[in-house]
Amino acid sequence: MRDIIVVLDSVGIGELPDAHEYGDVGSNTLINIKKAVPSMELPNLLELGLSNISGGELLAGGKAYQPKGAFGKMAEKSKGKDTTTGHWEIAGIVTEVPFPTYPNGFPNSVINEFEGKTGRKVVGNCTASGTEIIERLGEHHMNTGDLIVYTSADSVFQIAAHEDIVPVKELYEICEIAREMLKGEHAVSRVIARPFIGSVGNFKRTTNRHDFSLNPTGKTMLDYIGEGGLKVHGVGKIYDIFCGKGVDSTVHIDSNMDGVDKTLELMGSVDKGLIFTNLVDFDMLYGHRNDSKGYANSLMEFDKRLPEILDKLRDDDILYITADHGCDPTTDSTDHSREYVPLLVYGKKIKAGADLYIRDSFADIAQTVMAHLDIKGNVAGKSFLENILKED
Repeated sequence: MRDIIVVLDSVGIGELPDAHEYGDVGSNTLINIKKAVPSMELPNLLELGLSNISGGELLAGGKAYQPKGAFGKMAEKSKGKDTTTGHWEIAGIVTEVPFPTYPNGFPNSVINEFEGKTGRKVVGNCTASGTEIIERLGEHHMNTGDLIVYTSADSVFQIAAHEDIVPVKELYEICEIAREMLKGEHAVSRVIARPFIGSVGNFKRTTNRHDFSLNPTGKTMLDYIGEGGLKVHGVGKIYDIFCGKGVDSTVHIDSNMDGVDKTLELMGSVDKGLIFTNLVDFDMLYGHRNDSKGYANSLMEFDKRLPEILDKLRDDDILYITADHGCDPTTDSTDHSREYVPLLVYGKKIKAGADLYIRDSFADIAQTVMAHLDIKGNVAGKSFLENILKED
């Protein structure tokens, strides 16, 4: 018996009621992409029930689908719209106090301490797009060795460095110094290594990105699954998001399609437990760059691979497809958006067309996974397992 969670990073489906508090009124990642790129077709996701989700009708372009999976959408109960809060909530932790953000850059006290501990000066210290800031400051960095530090609307301390100037291993060590520093009032959710290569006018970020997250603030379904004698297998940045806590094995991925490949490999070799996958390209390559066409193409690319995942499901498996927040590429903002996320659930024992409506929390997945795997533990959320299982 296995549960497989695939997080389509940033694939939101409409603003939450409190979106105005985050500057995200009008955000709707999936629907606005469809409006911007009418040629986007997602037949396999639609067959599972994507367009049957409340507010998702436009995705079907007028065509009626009889869903073969269960479907709904989930509200984020945590405060924030960050990768960490989203994934932690999927795993059963609701974050009551939002992580700190720095719209005007980090205070001098933080930068001075960081420079003193790393022995390198800092350049940047502002909110910025990752690609834009290396184009603007990459030459200075290469001439001086100064570290490019920047943030966003999210709770992140990002450090960009050219791999020829600061080797990846050293950059990771620098990030560990920052992670150790950033506690208490400055406990950002993630310190992120952003290595790049290339020459002036032709810089390119590499796949050696690494996230240094805070330890989860409580026990998650991952911990309880381990205590129950089963294993958790992370694909992509799952290990980083949970600081390895509760994750028994992890595989790095170079792209969404590599992530699908690695997920399929695990589905072919793992007999029980949880496979937990994050596909980050939607967010990293397209959402943050306001690239609607690229985002649409990436969604269609995943949709084409979805039948391979469905074919690998065993009789007792349950597949969950969801997201951790939005990142609407059609808005002026290049940051995450406070949105509902889709919830598609499929398996051979799942009732076709079961409507899960609007769930109060992402953590409902955690309770459902634990109920399905017969795992005991105390996490947030409410199981919907009884709503989706076929009657014997």
